[in-house]
Amino acid sequence: MEQHAGNLLHDGVLMLGFALAFVLLFRRLGLGATLGYLVAGVVIGPQVLGLVGGAQEKVAFAELGIVMLLFIVGLELNPARLWKMRHEIFVLGAAQVAACGLAVTATVLALTGFTAEAALAIGLPLGLSSTAQVLPMLQSAGRLKTPFGERAFAILLFQDLSIIPLLTIVSAMSRNPADAAGPTGLMLALLTVVAIVGLVATGRFLIRPLFRLIGGLGERELFVMAALFTVIASALVMELLGLSLALGAFIAGVMLADTPYRHELEADMEPLRGLLLGLFFLAVGMMLDLGAIAERPGTVIGFAVLLIVIKTAIITVLGLWLKMAWRSALALGLLLSQGGEFAFVLYTAAQKALLISDTAVSVFGAVVTLSMASTPFLMMFARRFRAAPVTAAVAGGEAAPQPALPRDLSARALVVGYGRFGQTTAQVLEAAGISVTLIDRDQERIDIAAEFGFTVYYGDGTRLDLLRQAGGADAQLILFCIDKDQVEPDYIEAVQKAFPQAAIYVRGYDRRSVMKLAHAPQRYVLREVHESAIRMALLGLDALGLSESDIDRAEDLYRRQDRERLRAQINTGDLRAARYRLPDPEGG
Repeated sequence: MEQHAGNLLHDGVLMLGFALAFVLLFRRLGLGATLGYLVAGVVIGPQVLGLVGGAQEKVAFAELGIVMLLFIVGLELNPARLWKMRHEIFVLGAAQVAACGLAVTATVLALTGFTAEAALAIGLPLGLSSTAQVLPMLQSAGRLKTPFGERAFAILLFQDLSIIPLLTIVSAMSRNPADAAGPTGLMLALLTVVAIVGLVATGRFLIRPLFRLIGGLGERELFVMAALFTVIASALVMELLGLSLALGAFIAGVMLADTPYRHELEADMEPLRGLLLGLFFLAVGMMLDLGAIAERPGTVIGFAVLLIVIKTAIITVLGLWLKMAWRSALALGLLLSQGGEFAFVLYTAAQKALLISDTAVSVFGAVVTLSMASTPFLMMFARRFRAAPVTAAVAGGEAAPQPALPRDLSARALVVGYGRFGQTTAQVLEAAGISVTLIDRDQERIDIAAEFGFTVYYGDGTRLDLLRQAGGADAQLILFCIDKDQVEPDYIEAVQKAFPQAAIYVRGYDRRSVMKLAHAPQRYVLREVHESAIRMALLGLDALGLSESDIDRAEDLYRRQDRERLRAQINTGDLRAARYRLPDPEGG
């Protein structure tokens, strides 16, 4: 037991250390993290330094990263949005999988001596792309919610769904007598429908009430535990039925997408997802058979190039068919031109079915890995022409600069805190036509808001990662309407640094709050009862019969002296500074 634990620690230190070094290097070179993980895996794997073994077992564990990725993607897509994307998913996705898979199959059949069954077992998986590589690239570029990103995601989602029929095809062609007793394709399809319906029902009647209970307790650790349970349990159900783990995780995400807990779940699961995906690509690099490449370099490199060219051409044509601009269509083709991680799953199944040999698995596994490694370079090439220059004709023939538009108009303002102060703030913004995302951590308040038709997301708005998941990068306003004195100056500085495009406003509890935040980068700190107290006093003066000029004079005198006193208090840091101006026994 101790020796096994020691081996785990030894492997973990080496994998994380090499991953850290290579990802930092490749990030600095502008080549992306994925290529860094792949190269690190190659270096520590059995083909080069031989520092870490057991790549197959590590891939099986690291596939949890793909599971987490699909769960987070599911959180972004509620059922209504999925329904709107049905044409892209089932028409564009199906066309891509069929056209690319059959075209690559025909190429393999024409250039090798494989049988038709072996060519299908090799070519159809190559028609799939890498969800684990493409989605993080879209997320980091802020393009996942754009029309371009949604089309890419629709194709990837259908590819994940197609794992089931592809496995069925492999099983139907199997030469292994042991596979004769396996489930038929119709049975797998029925199991898929039953599993999806069961997961959705479980989510509505069990998982949602569970998160509501945990939200009321306010325990973040329980939130993380419940999220992990939901993801892994959904994936396990699918695996027990012989279906896709990633599909189970995706359904779990979708069934929680329209709940108030979406942003909190994204923020909690994102670091774990990133770590597990990194381990997955490390393990893929470790499995790369350099011997197969050395023995047949022309075959591996040639098929990798053909794969990229064929898929790019077909997806570009499909994009043009959907009336995409040619630049966007070509960029979509290059983005999805690589082989995917599910090819390794399908090749293993084909190998067990006695359709392809160990050598073929090594060669075409290397083709998949090499094509994945090429994606960052293809994206660098695509950026040069992806966006056509936008100009406007002006006098003299010069181009007028175009105003920058937010990428996601659904998150133009973030209001943190939905108490009585935050409610009024948010409703005024919405009355002006501004789309608002609301965040609060009071479960009872969230439930009451839902009764009146308002969606308030559960979460702690003093967490930077939660603001990022809630759309902080696209927000033009961030308004902290939290009760008491909860917002610190260093946090406001971190928010401004993370989201420099946003104007920040803070609800101050009292005069001390204004003094504390005096040098923070927010636009304004509003004392929560200040204006209403002045208004009440003015109404009282009016009731006493003072003239309008006397009331205005009194208000002007108070505001001028209050500003001078506040300035002196900020400069000295002493609440008692300039007390001669006006009495302030409560520090209000």
